[in-house]
Amino acid sequence: MNTATKAAEPSYLKSSHHRLSRYGPLVVWAALIFIGSTSLLSGSNTSALVRPVLWLFPHASEATLALIHFIVRKTGHFTEYAILALLAARAFRTSAREFLRTRWFWVSLLFVVAYSLSDEFHQSFVPSRTASIYDSMIDSAGGLTALVLLAVRTRRVRTGSGSDRIIEST
Repeated sequence: MNTATKAAEPSYLKSSHHRLSRYGPLVVWAALIFIGSTSLLSGSNTSALVRPVLWLFPHASEATLALIHFIVRKTGHFTEYAILALLAARAFRTSAREFLRTRWFWVSLLFVVAYSLSDEFHQSFVPSRTASIYDSMIDSAGGLTALVLLAVRTRRVRTGSGSDRIIEST
């Protein structure tokens, strides 16, 4: 390949040897989710983490505290998979493989759904954890939400739509 051809290559092909910087954060985050699926972040352990901030609710009943703990845990599921989806999209959108670049949304979503299902399967083998298809649905919803927001943002930037048009038309 001559120098003129290399200069004409898109930036994502020039950096194809930088797979670690593209896929490394995704792999690290997936590993952190896997570690969190052990007894380390089981309900009994996370309640010990949530209890110190419960001074904000001094008159809350035990049922209210259990609800707060439940909401915090499910929000964690949603958020950790939203982050996983964004890291997957980052990796696939800049991939040297055209298939991954052009279908980053669907490949990222498939990855998130498959990983959430495998995570729940993994939890079924951990005595202090319970596997739940509902958790996997929350995980997938977090990933889907993040990907939709990213796709909308990407489309607005690419087409120049959004608040810029409103400002220009006035």
